[in-house]
Amino acid sequence: MPHLENVVLCRESQVSTLQSLFGERHHFSFPSIFIYGHTASGKTYVTQTLLKTLELPHVFVNCVEYFTLRLLLEQILNKLNHLSSSEDGCSTEITCETFNDFVRLFKQVTAAENLKDQTVYIVLDKAEYLRDMEANLLPGFLRLQELADRNVTVLFLSEIVWEKFRPNTGCFEPFVLYFPDYSIGNLQKILSHDHPPEYSADFYAAYINILLGVFYTVCRDLKELRHLAVLNFPKYCEPVVKGEASERDTRKLWRNIEPHLKKAMQTVYLREVSSSQWEKLQKDDTDPGQLKGLSAHTHVELPYYSKFILIAAYLASYNPARTDKRFFLKHHGKIKKTSFLKKHEKTSNHLLGPKPFPLDRLLAILYSIVDSRVAPTANIFSQITSLVTLQLLTLVGHDDQLDGPKYKCTVSLDFIRAIARTVNFDIIKYLYDFL
Repeated sequence: MPHLENVVLCRESQVSTLQSLFGERHHFSFPSIFIYGHTASGKTYVTQTLLKTLELPHVFVNCVEYFTLRLLLEQILNKLNHLSSSEDGCSTEITCETFNDFVRLFKQVTAAENLKDQTVYIVLDKAEYLRDMEANLLPGFLRLQELADRNVTVLFLSEIVWEKFRPNTGCFEPFVLYFPDYSIGNLQKILSHDHPPEYSADFYAAYINILLGVFYTVCRDLKELRHLAVLNFPKYCEPVVKGEASERDTRKLWRNIEPHLKKAMQTVYLREVSSSQWEKLQKDDTDPGQLKGLSAHTHVELPYYSKFILIAAYLASYNPARTDKRFFLKHHGKIKKTSFLKKHEKTSNHLLGPKPFPLDRLLAILYSIVDSRVAPTANIFSQITSLVTLQLLTLVGHDDQLDGPKYKCTVSLDFIRAIARTVNFDIIKYLYDFL
């Protein structure tokens, strides 16, 4: 289907498989299809586009939005009821409490004349949330075609594999279809397809090539890359608009956009910058940290001990381990001057980046910088885990089987200073590079 190939790019194999599974409108299709892949791999878009283009009767439900059994079942039934009802819209809202009621009501709704001889498709997006609902829900959807004796196919869209779904008691196995991540060539083709009409396709493709060269190693999410492409394109074509360069002068265009892409690297995934803020940032040519209200990290409110844990993690990441005795031990004795390099002879640890540190070193620094006595309780360990979840700390694994977990602090010095000010802690006097 040429039209479908132009709309859905780089997913020809998956589209072909789904079309063969759907078959003709009056044919019985596969009872259940499980589609999985990482975020922004085209699962939802391909499924919705295919069903709409083929004009197949379907309902699409997001399991995040309808998070209880009753909400989910009623939403499916009411959407089906609107499909089967006439255009005058005289249908009434359906209430449903259990899955047994759902099967009975589903038979009634799909008995309508316009659904009687067609396959009905139920699409459950974010299907991993079904595992938190009643135990009979997932097996029931997998066998809905058999239980209702109707021509129906249930499609599950998820970011996790089927093995994480399979109940211990066994169930009907769905047809499993995998959506792989887009390659850099796929992303280039998809993003280049969005070029503005006032510029040539080659000019925009060259811009996308530069964008992917910067961001592909750290971000492969199509949605985020598309957002970055829209935000930064006005700055890229600014020399062309001013008449300072032509569309083929890629070197000059690159020199103009390079510093702004470096600023954008600070906002990947976090989406800290709105479009209006980013336009203001580019216009004023200021640093991202200087724009008030720009960083979500600056305004994050952490628990009291989490602040000290983060400070201790920063000190452990950027200070050599040999300096711990000097800074954190009250009676450390005399330290030989030869054990430390002169300030002008050493390389700043802040230029070398954060170093991994073990958990016991983090806790030792924490206990020395907190005024009150802190016991190593489960609360402290849970706050460390929360900082890893917030991506303020990074878990870098183990060096060997006998060693414990190692961490890195991923925040900037400005952020640590802001945290330290809230607890009246002088971070600078504990930093080896600043002495």
